[in-house]
Amino acid sequence: MTIESALRLIAGVFVIASVLLGMFVDTRFLWFTVFVGANLVQSSFTGWCPMMTILRKLGVPDRRPTADEAVRA
Repeated sequence: MTIESALRLIAGVFVIASVLLGMFVDTRFLWFTVFVGANLVQSSFTGWCPMMTILRKLGVPDRRPTADEAVRA
């Protein structure tokens, strides 16, 4: 899994979780959905996302290895 696919997965889980929490626990959880959306919008303009920084520190690769790199490994 690359950083881009991991980021999409995390954003989707956060949005689904916050909407469900907003529906069944407290509507103030919907502010977390707004926060996730605002982060996605700002990262589209700046190219920087806090979650990507965290994923890089955790060792998630930026890209998939090419066929030549996979054969060498």
